[in-house]
Amino acid sequence: MLSINPKMLPRLDELEEDLLARRERAVAEDWRGEIDGLDLTLTFLRSKREQARRFERTEPVSLGLPKVPHQNPQLTEG
Repeated sequence: MLSINPKMLPRLDELEEDLLARRERAVAEDWRGEIDGLDLTLTFLRSKREQARRFERTEPVSLGLPKVPHQNPQLTEG
């Protein structure tokens, strides 16, 4: 699953503007299949933008470091 970096939000806005312009043309030309495809793409784009905004608002979670139990070195006589 592709995650969007919040720094890319302005680019997503540009892409949405372009898609909306293409959709207007598709409506004017009566390209029904194109309209459906653009609507689907716009839905995905808006979903990804919301996901990026949610990530932007959350703080990183510290998972800590795993603890390794102390092991006594084994002495071998030889």
